[in-house]
Amino acid sequence: MIRELRLRGLGVINEATVPFAPGLTVLTGETGAGKTMVLTGLGLVMGAKADAAVVRLGAERADVDAEFVVTESTGAAALAEESGAVMDHDGDESVLLLGRTIAAEGRSRAFAGGRSVPATTLGEITELLMAVHGQSDQILLRDAKRQRELLDRYSGAAHLATLDHYRDVYRQWRSVDAELTQTRMRRDELTREVALLRHGIADIEAVSPVSDEDISLKEQATVLANATDLLADVLAAHDLLSGSDESDGANALMLMGQAQRLVDRAASVDTRLSESRDALAQAADAVAALALDLGAHARELDADPARLAALEDRRQAISALKRAYGPTLDDVLQWWEQAQRTVAAADPDRLEELQVEAARLGAEVIAQAATITTARLKSAKAFGSAVAAELHALAMADADLRIDVAAAEPGPDGADTIAFLLRPHAGSDFRPLGRGASGGELSRIMLAIEVVLADGHGVPTFVFDEVDSGVGGKVAVEVGRRLARLARQAQVIVVTHLPQVAAFADQHVVVTKGTDGAITATSVQVVEGDDRVRELVRMLSGLEDSQSGATHAAELLALARQER
Repeated sequence: MIRELRLRGLGVINEATVPFAPGLTVLTGETGAGKTMVLTGLGLVMGAKADAAVVRLGAERADVDAEFVVTESTGAAALAEESGAVMDHDGDESVLLLGRTIAAEGRSRAFAGGRSVPATTLGEITELLMAVHGQSDQILLRDAKRQRELLDRYSGAAHLATLDHYRDVYRQWRSVDAELTQTRMRRDELTREVALLRHGIADIEAVSPVSDEDISLKEQATVLANATDLLADVLAAHDLLSGSDESDGANALMLMGQAQRLVDRAASVDTRLSESRDALAQAADAVAALALDLGAHARELDADPARLAALEDRRQAISALKRAYGPTLDDVLQWWEQAQRTVAAADPDRLEELQVEAARLGAEVIAQAATITTARLKSAKAFGSAVAAELHALAMADADLRIDVAAAEPGPDGADTIAFLLRPHAGSDFRPLGRGASGGELSRIMLAIEVVLADGHGVPTFVFDEVDSGVGGKVAVEVGRRLARLARQAQVIVVTHLPQVAAFADQHVVVTKGTDGAITATSVQVVEGDDRVRELVRMLSGLEDSQSGATHAAELLALARQER
């Protein structure tokens, strides 16, 4: 449940703390007092889109913080911990703080347990903590999709699990069926394409080039074409460094040996030459190693014309592949890989595999859809009867709700369509909720549905925003009774203008707007005793000091106490 909501710099609210208690809490106040901002604050901590327009004029930012009490076993607690939220633990219960900050320039940030999180994370957590119903839900109630969702909720957790499995199978079936259709359409085209691809694959496989081979072949061919001159230059350099059996002149190693002996003798007298002596020794070693390398390279040089011809033939073969499938050798290799994949995918056996898989999945879709339809048919009658019974208590004594489940082609949500049909009074026809149901009737139907679903609903808190609009008098009293009944099983928060509803509250919160002539601000306070009576009198007659209004308010409170 939600324990407290703190608002700062939000619309007409400079700073306010809204307490919430178990049971039924009502929020009342004059039109424009700021009740909407309280609901806006709740929406923000539930991940709603942030709008800089809600920031109070002159404020740098708006801050909203909500304190929830959650049990360790709930999915909300697990989601919060996964997001990194830190919670205060007390036995099986924990306190979770969710927050939102909206800067005047438009930026917003979301927090869970002191950690910055995406706003969508707040939505995922609070979806398991709160269900909000406003007048827009009355419009949604007319939608076939919304009606199906309500019937599925009533059908229970096992049914919802079956529905999730069906949706997975249905998605697989549609994917395989689409691939099968595409394969069939392209079969003839693919046959021609594959023949050309196989010809190209054979051309490339005959050469079997490797990456950058064209560059390597070019370098090798250049060396072979100039092998004679290269050999002469390398041997000459080798002779200059270390001499040869035929040479009898001085060479670098001989001269360096003479220099080493002279420096060694000088260093024995002048120790400052020791570094020069060592450097000369290292240089001599380096020259000797270089001479060996040149000699080895000279022995490896090959001036074989046959080898050069073989290299040029392969270069020409690779060049032909580049002209046909290039322009670069890497492009040729990529074409080769892609062609092999396309040919493999066009394997005639693939068509047969797709046909078998599509048939298997299609059969499973039909079987699962039949199970879902059976569950919906079973639940439809019981759900309709239960809602109708609640409507009778909400001053729709002769109303009846029928839920039709009609066969349809398999779709993402099953193989049937759902329609809620209302007969508002005896002698009238059943008509879809989208036609003929008034706003007041839709309000009562929505409330009746939530009361029926409350036992199997995992959400601990319900918020109703003026869902009692369009009703009054005796009907309003019955709406108050039903909200109080729902509050026995869950926390219920109601924004209302009806004193008949407010009288049933376990906690009454009044939102008041005041001004000093320059600044308008909203305050929030819990009212009890005489203050609560005065608020009910205001709601009844608009005259806070009306004696007859006070008598009526006292009667309402007494009636509510008896009901509770």
